[in-house]
Amino acid sequence: MGIGGTAMGNTALLARAAGHEVLGADTNVYPPMSTVLAAAGIVFHQGYDPARLAQLAPDLVVIGNAMSRGNVEVEWLLETRALGFTSLPAFLAEFILKGRKNIVIAGTHGKTTTTALTAYLLRANGRDPGFLIGGVPVDPPVGNHLGTIADSFVIEGDEYDSAFFDKRSKFIHYAPQIAVLNNLEFDHADIFRDLQDVQRTFSHLTRIVPRNGWIVLNGDEDNFRVLGPMAWTRVVRVGTGENNDLRIIDFLETPAGVRFKLMWKGVLWSEVQWTQPGLFNARNAAMAACAAGLALAASPRNSTSATDDPTILKLDALARFRGVKRRQELLINTPALKVMEDFGHHPTALAATLESLRARFPQHVIHAAFEPRSNTSRTKIMQAGFMRALALADVVYLGAVAQTNKLKAEERFDADAVIQFLDTQGVHGHTAATNAALLATISAQVKATQGRSQLVVFFTNGSFDGIIQQFAAGAKG
Repeated sequence: MGIGGTAMGNTALLARAAGHEVLGADTNVYPPMSTVLAAAGIVFHQGYDPARLAQLAPDLVVIGNAMSRGNVEVEWLLETRALGFTSLPAFLAEFILKGRKNIVIAGTHGKTTTTALTAYLLRANGRDPGFLIGGVPVDPPVGNHLGTIADSFVIEGDEYDSAFFDKRSKFIHYAPQIAVLNNLEFDHADIFRDLQDVQRTFSHLTRIVPRNGWIVLNGDEDNFRVLGPMAWTRVVRVGTGENNDLRIIDFLETPAGVRFKLMWKGVLWSEVQWTQPGLFNARNAAMAACAAGLALAASPRNSTSATDDPTILKLDALARFRGVKRRQELLINTPALKVMEDFGHHPTALAATLESLRARFPQHVIHAAFEPRSNTSRTKIMQAGFMRALALADVVYLGAVAQTNKLKAEERFDADAVIQFLDTQGVHGHTAATNAALLATISAQVKATQGRSQLVVFFTNGSFDGIIQQFAAGAKG
């Protein structure tokens, strides 16, 4: 149920690759997922129908976490108990991850890119890992792969809940041999009460890492300090600070690209030059390299004796890594105009991206359009953080707040208040009642500043009502 989603669709493909007959339903299944599912021989139905489900009578129904009480198939399953059902993470644990050495990539930001990087580096070093990536990667060229049972399985470990009937974080199901903790901040206000609540679920994840496994930890992240020493397993710290086992040093970002060095316990591991922007992506690369290197070093297929030294992993492939779609993805790239789409929906992510853009494109006017769409960003909870982050742009456009009917007026993201703050920082702010009206404003403002190189970046975890593609098409025309 919910087969059109990225995670569920890729899970369906993994199940098919594992030899199961797979059927699915969703309200809408669009390309590319519809095309990929059909090519794999997976039948999917539009909409939900209890009578159809009863007739098909599958052995097991996997219920996505977008499903809730009131869905007609959910209600039929609960009333009749005619068929077994489970959550997506529980299905993965039982049918895909069991018996594998799993690398679980967790954190508030960067999970998708770090998961892609970890799988990509293992493949570049001659391994055939399984993987499940929560976005659409360019490298590796697919978002899911069963891999070889002797090699690791790399999976994006979301802290969001598993299903309407299982409020544990998804990653609790994933039995990590290596848990990668990229960062930790408050998010998902619809699930977690506060930062301490988020820290609690990460603590639960660390408790299921075995003593012969590893926790690869962002050693610069203060919010991980509450986790303590975690003496039941091995801990490797990664970051820029001197207390880290793996350090990122000499980071430099210019219009020519990014370069940095990785030092393992004081010894140079690799000098990296690549095209991925920002210190945040350098950290993603370091975390991925450490996890992949530890997995490679401990693998029975390692031709040398097992070690705790990740530098057995070769990192030259990083120079060729092309990233993940919708992560600082350039849609138009000309000297006069660059148009970018980014999945950012948390103030820390927006700030890091805008800082990177300023370093890469110092002569450009930076236009930042932000859609308050996630369950947290459309409220006032992080409004102060968004104010500070968006002040790093030159011109800001605030889209319509999503699902305002589900929020009290005093709880909603206040675009006018954000614009008033931006004005005190010398940043021009604009908003509109609809995203379609906002598109007209963006187009007019970009046209008014012609004569200078410009960069327009759209931040959203949704579609922005299609205005990104419309703006790009208009700019090309």
